Amino acid sequence: MSVAIALFTRDLRLADNPVLTAAHRDSDAVVALFVIDDHLVPDRCPPNRAAFLSRALAELDERLRGIGGRLVVRRGTPADEVARVVAETGASAVHLAEDVSAYATRRLDTLRDRLADTDCAVRTHSAVVTAADPAVLTPATGRDHYAVFTPYFRRWLDAHQRTPFRAPRALDVPDIASDPLPAPADLCSDEPSPNCPTGGEISARALLRTWLAGPIEDYAERNDDLTADATSHLSPHLHFGCLSPVEIVHRTDLSTDGGHAFARQLAWRDFHHQLLAARPDTAWSSYRPGPFAVRDDPDAVTAWKQGRTGYPLIDAAQRQLVTDGWLPGRARLISASFFAKSLRLDWRIGAAHFLHWLVDADLANNQLNWQWAAGTGTDTRPNRTLNPLRQADRYDPDGSYTRHWLPELAHLEGPAIHRPWRAEVPHSTYPPPLLDVPGM
Repeated sequence: MSVAIALFTRDLRLADNPVLTAAHRDSDAVVALFVIDDHLVPDRCPPNRAAFLSRALAELDERLRGIGGRLVVRRGTPADEVARVVAETGASAVHLAEDVSAYATRRLDTLRDRLADTDCAVRTHSAVVTAADPAVLTPATGRDHYAVFTPYFRRWLDAHQRTPFRAPRALDVPDIASDPLPAPADLCSDEPSPNCPTGGEISARALLRTWLAGPIEDYAERNDDLTADATSHLSPHLHFGCLSPVEIVHRTDLSTDGGHAFARQLAWRDFHHQLLAARPDTAWSSYRPGPFAVRDDPDAVTAWKQGRTGYPLIDAAQRQLVTDGWLPGRARLISASFFAKSLRLDWRIGAAHFLHWLVDADLANNQLNWQWAAGTGTDTRPNRTLNPLRQADRYDPDGSYTRHWLPELAHLEGPAIHRPWRAEVPHSTYPPPLLDVPGM
């Protein structure tokens, strides 16, 4: 009996999973394996992602058992644990998704070295984590990545995408031991956010059906409306691979304004993955020099993290971040711009805070969106600053979003909540602004 290993990483799904499809096609039996990496757990696994991952693994196991399989969980270093499974089963191939971070690259290199003297081949698969292969949509100039999004998006729209794969109907699993499925506390000792979303393929597919059945139609007009909460909420499921980006694009009607605008956000995600693949250092180093020198102001950093900057919309976003483990995209950009451009603080400090709390904190998207906001990334207008008051007037015009998160200012009616100093709100109730901006 031939055996293959499907090594799950950021592809925790059965539907449209090239890794699982290839392992199932090429062998009689499949070990669906997930390794809890001791280098990441528990010290480097934030609580919200730990909670989401725990549930996603449980749903993956449930889906596998529904077709006769099961999830095999091991804890250790991926290369060592895969090698043990190869020795236990005589597996002839291990399949896994290509990914772009420095960590993913090291993991793959170490796995290949570990299995080099065995009869087990290592086979990687592209367009699993992203809709487009980062290595394919490259500029005609010969560079390995696009530095500007618009020409990338044109190529992305015209590129051929494979047809999504169906989930296997049945799996055979060799007799092999597994560690228990991890509870959130097994992955991180800290408590997650009170309203942290829960994950998994079953939940994700239900959410996608609801999104495509109607709400996506208004996405182009309402996605930045903070009160409307008109975004898909699919980003955590994309980060963990509970949904396939290829399938999402395939099922989205790009001829509609809403579908086109939504696809544009998926393309931004691929764009950032391509950039990180080409420049792994941009996870923590600026892509290009910033427009000004950064300041060292620990008190301002603390005020921003705690939602006590004196600008209600910024503070509302920061409080939602900690409570929900999630933020609308517009709120992320406004808060990041305020931190990096208005306060002139090091973007890496803000990005690390988002990485800790956001359940969808994808390294490529989070870091490179922060760099865009800081003027150190791919923004063609690096001096652009998002004025928090003008952003509030435009995207939270009646103050409903801000009022929800700042109960101490709930008595201020309508847009007055965005300028509490005009109502002479005592500083004991709400702090004064950390700095002045136009429009005060």
